[in-house]
Amino acid sequence: MRTTAGNRRALPRAAVIAAAVLVASPLTAPGAAPALAATSADGFASVSALGQNGTTGGAGGAVVTATTPAQFLDYISRSGPLVVQVKGTITLPTGSSDGMHDVSSDKTVIGLGTDARLVGGGLNIGLPVDDDVTSPPANAVHNVIIRNLSISGATDDLINVQMFSHHIWIDHNDFSNGDDGAVDIKRGSDFVTVSWNRFHDHDKTLLLGHDDDNGAQDIGRLRVTYHHNYFDGSDQRNPRVRFGESVHVYNNYYRDNSYGVASAMNAGVVLEGNYFYSVNNPGRVDFSGDLGRMVQRDNILVDCNHEIETRGSVVEPRTYYAYTLHRAAEVPTVVPAGAGVGRI
Repeated sequence: MRTTAGNRRALPRAAVIAAAVLVASPLTAPGAAPALAATSADGFASVSALGQNGTTGGAGGAVVTATTPAQFLDYISRSGPLVVQVKGTITLPTGSSDGMHDVSSDKTVIGLGTDARLVGGGLNIGLPVDDDVTSPPANAVHNVIIRNLSISGATDDLINVQMFSHHIWIDHNDFSNGDDGAVDIKRGSDFVTVSWNRFHDHDKTLLLGHDDDNGAQDIGRLRVTYHHNYFDGSDQRNPRVRFGESVHVYNNYYRDNSYGVASAMNAGVVLEGNYFYSVNNPGRVDFSGDLGRMVQRDNILVDCNHEIETRGSVVEPRTYYAYTLHRAAEVPTVVPAGAGVGRI
């Protein structure tokens, strides 16, 4: 049965709701192994804009290895390009920052092996909050890559991106047990890709746009790609979107969530090629605040209680970048096999 716009009636358990597959040519054979991890940013993080040609992180800078909190905090705060390798477990202090620690521009923060961990604190990518700033400042934090890290137990967010930060790539990480958001993106941030991460044992997962009254900073920005993420029992906000357009959510695997994607405050979301298993509300535009917009295609819903709500039209992501989809039926195999740490 095809999903229909605005239809919120409950579906029988064990029902399978699949939108028609409209991909013009085969992408991968059923059961095929996942593709090798990308070596460079894709999605919105790859777009040339705001004086930045894609996202390269610390490329061209020195390579350093952090094994202690003092080393780590020193390296991520330095000016200029730097590749910061994380070895083993680093426990971040709470102190006066509520456990949030600033990452400066032109940084790659990458875990070594399969056991690199940040615990007890989170990463902040962005200038201090200032409601009076309504356009990107010249010193906005930009060009940051976070990869191959397990981040857990923060007293606030695990990662927070704010204040017009742009060209951020968050890829192949494991996120769990934060007190607030896992990855929050807000206050005019732009050109971000969140890819191949596993989210589990967490409630409020992905916030995109923090407040219904923040249109002055957010309208025309918050362009984010979410692809090939494993929402493994993460309860809600996968993501919860305000204002952003285009927001591209594709080839993600949702398992046992209260809701998948919510679009509000006239946000524009393209939802395609995802697999939803046991998700109460896979996609919503009638949520809270003003209605959002959502275009859906090629998604598969299994044991879900509601259909995907759709409304209006959305600027297509292909306006900005090219991408290749897996078939939605492959997602439950491909995404758990490739998402998280130790897969790059």
